[in-house]
Amino acid sequence: MAKVAINLSTGSIQQEEIIVGIDLGTTNSLVAYIHPETRQPHAINDLDRGTIVPSVVHFPAGGDTPIVGTDAKQYLLTDPQNTIYSVKRLLGKSYKDLGNHATELGYRVIDDNSEGLVKIRVGEKFYSPIELSAEILKELRSRAEHALKTPVNKAVITVPAYFNDSQRQATRDAGRLAGLEVLRIVNEPTAAALAYGIGLSPDEEKTVAVYDLGGGTFDVSILRIQQGIFEVLSTNGDTYLGGDDLDRAIYDYWAAEYQLSAVLFQNPSRQQELRLLAEEAKKQLSQQDSLEFDFHGTQLPLSKAKFNSLVGPLVERTIVSCRQALTDAKLTPTDLDAVLLVGGSTRVPLVYDSVSAFFKQPANSSLNPDEVVALGAAIQADILGGNRRDVLLLDVTPLTLGIETLGGLMDPIIARNSKIPTKAGRQYTTSVDGQVNLKISVYQGERDLVSENRKLAEFDLRGIPAMPAGLPKVDVNFILNADGILKVEAIELRSGTSQAVEIKPQYGLTDDQVEKMLMDSLTFAREDVAARMVIEARTVAEQMLYQVERFVEKNHQHLTEEEITLTAAATQNLREALEAKDKDTILKAVDELEALTSPYAERVMNISIKQAMAGKKIE
Repeated sequence: MAKVAINLSTGSIQQEEIIVGIDLGTTNSLVAYIHPETRQPHAINDLDRGTIVPSVVHFPAGGDTPIVGTDAKQYLLTDPQNTIYSVKRLLGKSYKDLGNHATELGYRVIDDNSEGLVKIRVGEKFYSPIELSAEILKELRSRAEHALKTPVNKAVITVPAYFNDSQRQATRDAGRLAGLEVLRIVNEPTAAALAYGIGLSPDEEKTVAVYDLGGGTFDVSILRIQQGIFEVLSTNGDTYLGGDDLDRAIYDYWAAEYQLSAVLFQNPSRQQELRLLAEEAKKQLSQQDSLEFDFHGTQLPLSKAKFNSLVGPLVERTIVSCRQALTDAKLTPTDLDAVLLVGGSTRVPLVYDSVSAFFKQPANSSLNPDEVVALGAAIQADILGGNRRDVLLLDVTPLTLGIETLGGLMDPIIARNSKIPTKAGRQYTTSVDGQVNLKISVYQGERDLVSENRKLAEFDLRGIPAMPAGLPKVDVNFILNADGILKVEAIELRSGTSQAVEIKPQYGLTDDQVEKMLMDSLTFAREDVAARMVIEARTVAEQMLYQVERFVEKNHQHLTEEEITLTAAATQNLREALEAKDKDTILKAVDELEALTSPYAERVMNISIKQAMAGKKIE
């Protein structure tokens, strides 16, 4: 018996499953879909809150269920330790990647002194950026299901063009944890171009610039579109520049000009009020020449001319990025067919004028800049759903391909639904001192543990020079050709030692087996992610124990008896935590050991530097 779906919001028979497009943003996120009758993209609108969902997650005291979006935003100043924002900046990154920016956040990012991915501590619990992003995606999915009155299980999610493999995989994992099968990760500028109608015709050839100034980030991409294929020629930008900085320029001016600093310092709620007034001033001055606000008896005037002088240097920074992007693409402004504007901050007239002047043509701002990326993602979803017969859809790989890493985890290299032919790779290292062989096991499937996936091949990379753990650099590359034949190459960069294997049977799975593997990956998503996080926590803990024990053994003469005793107790506490097999318990013990030993390591480093410099002159 055939099944017929009826969309309760439109009353129409729904011929195909709805696939939504999601713009998972640093500051704001939103979800869009293609209307089944008009075939036009629409951003899903909550009647009370609009289309935009702030990318903010708040954890109330004593509550397990987080608050997401508009309702969470109010806690940014009143309870910053338990309110997470800008989590997109943390996706797929280690603490070392963040550098000084980690201290600028209002919440606590854990430094485990390793290359491991960051974790955020909220009370006694530890969250990964993937889990937090999943909460935002769950809210978007819930909104879509509420508005469309139908289950939503599939999505296309956008990411910046500069996102690396790790960041893209983290986004995909977040979607799966939110109960979504992520059919494709799409570059934001590609989605924007699709929304503007560029690239939908297979015989179209264009070169465009996409200027994206959002709430917290800025990037510009130069795209070449040929025969339905989008190629990113160059990308540039600033992950710490956006509309929030324009607001901050007004805030700082008012605070200094009208001597508000003391009042603001003593009253956090007044800070929030002034920030909101600054944001409102930015919006109003996009439409009028001057304004004046009353701030608790103090009059705060601002003219458009003054506003332009305040934000001018920030806008100029974006133009510098545009100039560099063109240089990297080896193009000039006259080589571009169009300049597309994305992001709410492009509504500021100075931004529009500056961009149009630089590129020597009027920028295209005909679509809602807040919605354009999500609308494009919805169009891409419609293409994947097979509803646009005029658009060429290249062959894709049906299941994720990856290798086994420490703890029996699957590390994806080529994601499911990647266009073929394709090539992707990752860099690995050894985990044991003096290791001379590295076993590479290739798997296919969507589960986090390799034991749940299908093994395709295994080979050894032999002859790695004996070095301390972590020093060898091994590149593992997957090359998947148009016939679906997978070649796996491994090369140790320092010695040039290499090995390769070709896996000829493309997949050897029936459609039913592929479908079951996909369904299992969603059904067991939470269990899989929980298991992965315990294994990753154990790996971090074991590395920490190894490093601390070696440190004490080599530097015990620089430590007091009390410090050695305290360190021994903390390491024993970590060993006992490992037995608990609970992620939060293990990470708490790691955090405590790190906090205890960091000052010792810093002191020993200073002693070593003094000894090395003894008797030497600095000129």
